[in-house]
Amino acid sequence: MCDQCPKAPRGWIGWLDLPESRAMQPAGPWIDLTHAVGPDMPCASIFPRPSFGKLRSLPDDPFNVTDIHMVAHAGTHVDAPLHYFEDAPDMASIPPERLGGTGVVWRVEKGPDEIISVAELEQCRPLLRAGDILAVDTGWAARFGTPDYERHPSFSPEAAVWLLEKRIKMLACDFATPDLVYHLRQPGFDWPVHRTLLANGILICEHLTGHAFLAGKRVEFLFGALPIAGGDGSPARVVARAVRD
Repeated sequence: MCDQCPKAPRGWIGWLDLPESRAMQPAGPWIDLTHAVGPDMPCASIFPRPSFGKLRSLPDDPFNVTDIHMVAHAGTHVDAPLHYFEDAPDMASIPPERLGGTGVVWRVEKGPDEIISVAELEQCRPLLRAGDILAVDTGWAARFGTPDYERHPSFSPEAAVWLLEKRIKMLACDFATPDLVYHLRQPGFDWPVHRTLLANGILICEHLTGHAFLAGKRVEFLFGALPIAGGDGSPARVVARAVRD
């Protein structure tokens, strides 16, 4: 790791103080930004694949009952601060207002293994406001199901610090992790993007999809994550709609 990179926090700092979301006028229908939950849902290669079966099945049984085995970080999901800090809030402790609100969708076109820099984020519009949710569309959701999906872009450590300084509420990305892609990590890698954001209560959503349609717009988001006791993450049904001031 570079000696000049910002040092990631080593412990839970607390929920970043944020203003309340401003009321805005809807400017379009709700759009689903969620990968379907099933055996073919996106799942990082370092985790076991999800499996789905039937404990009971019609017509032999009076009802259907599905049996699901999956990590909490498969598919479209939200990371809790507990994901990286053992003294931090779990999914059940996340205040509901942290799972929804207004924000922006930014298009940042990147190729395999490329890094999203502060300079690129500074060029994006609409401008971020304190308390915004930021969803970044790199085009990677369209690559799901191809070998390239595992070679996704990532955010630089400096970009994570910049987002903290902007006081965002959540970062949502269309790939597996905002940190450096797995095969490029060197010994001593410390997940600086996750640690910088989660230490300050800035949540992270991964494997977002369908938000390309909203790029360049102000948006209202809802992240339907489960309040899992002791949970470091949760699958989430994510919806959004364009809004105007």
